[in-house]
Amino acid sequence: MASSFVSATLFPGGSEALLLWLVKTSPAPWLLVVLASLANTLGGVVNYAIGRWLPQKMSPSKKQKKALDYLQRYGTGVLLLSWLPIIGDLLCVAAGWFRCRLWPSVAFMLIGKSTRYALIAWFVLH
Repeated sequence: MASSFVSATLFPGGSEALLLWLVKTSPAPWLLVVLASLANTLGGVVNYAIGRWLPQKMSPSKKQKKALDYLQRYGTGVLLLSWLPIIGDLLCVAAGWFRCRLWPSVAFMLIGKSTRYALIAWFVLH
């Protein structure tokens, strides 16, 4: 599910429309949800890694500052929202920049992104 991976990185993309079509036509729609969730989470991990590589003394933009504020206030649990367009990518980058623990960050990304894809598939199938 390259579309899921790319749409989770800082590159623009929308995997939801493709997933909608595939879920309607697939004999194994839940397998698609699992694959899309894993690929999208991997894209979030790439954003996290980008944040780790950023210099610590960098001045964040206004949008980046908002993501940093959310992460500081709510901790890695805010990564449940990593599926959101634009702000979700920034939250993943911010988690890496703040040196949040990797595995809790990945777990929250996976839960949030999986929930989104599961809801999309559920609505299509019902």
